[in-house]
Amino acid sequence: MSNLLTAEAMIAAYNAQNADAYVEFMTDDACEANYRGAVVREGKEGTRAGLKAMFAQFPENHVTIVERRALGSYVVLTERVSRGTPADGSEIPAPFDVIAVYSFEGDKCSRVEFIR
Repeated sequence: MSNLLTAEAMIAAYNAQNADAYVEFMTDDACEANYRGAVVREGKEGTRAGLKAMFAQFPENHVTIVERRALGSYVVLTERVSRGTPADGSEIPAPFDVIAVYSFEGDKCSRVEFIR
């Protein structure tokens, strides 16, 4: 599977709110981070736990891929994120765009950095 197809499969798992399937595309020490900043989810297990918590908070969370590009061991997706109604019934957050840079080691994603 190409890196682009893998990143798209990660988004499909994310949209299904299936953290277990999402992290299967990642290396064991993968992480998610702010671009050139702090790591927000550390390792495969930290990513799994973080996503499960977010999915519980935002059960209608959904990403639409707006643009996609693959270059070597990188995939860049422009994503539109809609959180939907929070589980606690609080105000619905406004949708937002993010650029996500997926770095690959072989056929597994080793890092996702978000530019927002």
